[in-house]
Amino acid sequence: MPLSAQGIQKVKSILDGATSEGKSGAPGLVFVAVDKSGKTLVEHASGTNGVDSTQPLDLDTSFWIASMTKIVTTIAVLQLNEQGKLPLDDAEFVKKLAPEIGEKKVYADGVTPADQQKDVTVRMLLAHTAGFAYSFLDPRVKVNEFTGDVKDIIASPMVNQPGSMWEYGINIDWAGIIVERVTSLSLGDYFQQYIFTPLGITHTAMFPSPEMKANLSKMHFRNPEGTLSEIPHTQGSILSAETDEERGRLFQSGGAGLFARPREYVKILAALLNDGTSPTTGAKILSAKTVNTMFENQIPNQPNFARGGPPPPMPTVANHMPEMYPQEGDPPQGWGLSWFLTLAPGATGRGANTGWWCGLANSYYWVDKERGIAGVLGGQVLPFGDAKVFGAWLQAEKAVYDGLV
Repeated sequence: MPLSAQGIQKVKSILDGATSEGKSGAPGLVFVAVDKSGKTLVEHASGTNGVDSTQPLDLDTSFWIASMTKIVTTIAVLQLNEQGKLPLDDAEFVKKLAPEIGEKKVYADGVTPADQQKDVTVRMLLAHTAGFAYSFLDPRVKVNEFTGDVKDIIASPMVNQPGSMWEYGINIDWAGIIVERVTSLSLGDYFQQYIFTPLGITHTAMFPSPEMKANLSKMHFRNPEGTLSEIPHTQGSILSAETDEERGRLFQSGGAGLFARPREYVKILAALLNDGTSPTTGAKILSAKTVNTMFENQIPNQPNFARGGPPPPMPTVANHMPEMYPQEGDPPQGWGLSWFLTLAPGATGRGANTGWWCGLANSYYWVDKERGIAGVLGGQVLPFGDAKVFGAWLQAEKAVYDGLV
């Protein structure tokens, strides 16, 4: 299922157009799309490493991919589930492995503590229905990172009763902690041994290598007037950690910790397209049955969960998006194990039941099993929901489907 020459050029033109507007446009972007055979349909790097830089981005540029980490943590959990080591629906297991979760109070109104009314399971963590939410800080003022031990995670609020939908990813951070406690490995080491190495991924890590850091996209902030500026990287402590001792003091976030090259990250998506087996290395990271469960809607009673939400509490971190993923006619949408599901076919050409998600600094991916296409867009700008980057992603995705031969 190749992409026509015109389709390839269309994708490149869209990205180049988005990054050609200087400080009023998108920052540098990298886009890669593949089919289920692992063949690259199109890949393109556009723009510069930073708005104050003349260094072009290239296909080896790395990005902090933030919540795009969640799918990797979910794969780790499901691998252990297949091995009988980590049940998805056993609340007693969670109480034993992570007793801190059961001790947390619920702050339904953001102020008043109350006891939990429902016990938390691992499935609830993966489906974002356990009620946890990140506490955000202004990225221009103070680095927003978890350091030290698990107590830093415990400090984050449980704002909804377990069982209700909540989009923020500390739920997956807890899932990552459980993986570490089951395996006695750090999360990054588990990823490397059981996911990245089997898939032939060499430049995706919790702590980026010197080579990755040397070609890391700058972090940007778009001010209310719409102008981009470079800011210190929000993950400064991670980037400055040089020794094992320094790294050991930092939390490895299963919800938001990874740095990656898009052309490497897309290998994970290709394996999911191919029923859990890498189409390039032949390694099997999940069974086809398990991959299919990832696409099962976990919140059928909340078809409009991503519509009509309140403005975010910190507009310097996330823009107000009245609808997370607009679809004509407002068809029901859902949430699988780790990701948003567009249950109806999309206007871009994506098929029904496509899984997708994103990173806080405006990186995005999608996995369309029905049509056998997946892709990723790397960007690095805050606040989340940047119209220039989000628009470029949707247009590039549409150009891929329009250009299929």
